[in-house]
Amino acid sequence: MKKIVVLTLGFIMLVSVSTFAQCAMCQASVTSNLSEGRGGVIGTGLNFGILYLLLTPYFLIGALIFMWYRTGKKELRERLAIESRLKEIFRK
Repeated sequence: MKKIVVLTLGFIMLVSVSTFAQCAMCQASVTSNLSEGRGGVIGTGLNFGILYLLLTPYFLIGALIFMWYRTGKKELRERLAIESRLKEIFRK
């Protein structure tokens, strides 16, 4: 188990190195557009893009948690129904 965690963390660290370059590219793009006087439109689009990329994983995880909760609730309801039927059968 520890080996999997260490390998996963190592992979994440290697992948994150390339993502830092994207931030520098975005900063350079916005800086050049601000100097040209077009920063308002492009800066707004860039901010919405960043928010989209930031919120997407949270929405996906939220959907998974909701589906897990709904499935668990359904299974609990079925289990209680079976249990009540068994109690009725053994009372007779």
